[in-house]
Amino acid sequence: MGAKKYEGKKLSKHSVGQFLISALPFFALVVLFIVFCVVVQAKGYRLDRYLEIVFDEGVVLAVVATGAIFIYTLGTFDISLGASTLFSATMGVMVYNATENFLLMILVIFASGIMCSLFNSVLASVFHIPAFVTTVAMMSVLSAIAGQIITTNGGALGGISIPSAIVKPLDVPSVKIILLAVFFLLCLFVFNYTKVGRRQKFIGGNPLCATLTGIKYNKYAIIAFVMAGLGVGLGALLTLIYTPSVTTTTASSIGMNIFIAIVFGGMPISGGARSRIYAALVGGFSYMLLNDVLELVIDSSAAYGLTQVISAVFFLAVVYITGMNYRTKMLPR
Repeated sequence: MGAKKYEGKKLSKHSVGQFLISALPFFALVVLFIVFCVVVQAKGYRLDRYLEIVFDEGVVLAVVATGAIFIYTLGTFDISLGASTLFSATMGVMVYNATENFLLMILVIFASGIMCSLFNSVLASVFHIPAFVTTVAMMSVLSAIAGQIITTNGGALGGISIPSAIVKPLDVPSVKIILLAVFFLLCLFVFNYTKVGRRQKFIGGNPLCATLTGIKYNKYAIIAFVMAGLGVGLGALLTLIYTPSVTTTTASSIGMNIFIAIVFGGMPISGGARSRIYAALVGGFSYMLLNDVLELVIDSSAAYGLTQVISAVFFLAVVYITGMNYRTKMLPR
């Protein structure tokens, strides 16, 4: 009886520890939001304007990262998502300038995002190359193609654009919140309440066991990349709504920022059963708040380099802390 009681107390403490570590990303988001508001007020800047900037930056990262969760759940990653976002936005601008049809532009943006992701998954399936290898190659290819289109049609610095009046009615927080909420709820449903999400977690946790039970990796990898493509398309559209122009540097940092956002959201980048769809949403806004706080505090010519170093330190710290939640002798259920 004494041993069982001791084991029960030990398990209870472990459960409490797991809960506290799981809640840490939400707590960190609240703390970062408060710190951000305090810093902006202390600097004498307009809080409403800076909150709008953070939201516009965060919503794009959160949307693309939410789609990417499906890929990360499989235990792989796609480093070309930033280049895909740039390519999709570029194709959308080119189509609008040629046809002046806004709905066609939206269709092309989403089609481009999905096609880029599908090409990655099919290429990996046909040639049996790890998906992350194909995405590294596609990052260079898509960036080069988009860059060539932009420099040819708008100049190296000028970029290409659509009339701001076209997207101005959509450039309000309510529309962006609705778009983010609809996409998030769609991903939440697929991820948590369908066999697609459950089997993708199974594959990420133990691909060999998943294969032996008859789960086809290629099928669920294609679905994962399609969901990521939808996120890329929506992210490209939101980028154009926020800034109705595309340059060669548009969305250039999204690919790497997704890594940080997902980890900040409390999800292991190794994927598997511990994958959480909310990690992209929480981590995306947390990272943008942290990045803007550092840029406001470190007000110098070296601000960018220092913010990157500090962000890297935070990244390693979060990986270590969240990793404590997985150190258990019990298999994940």
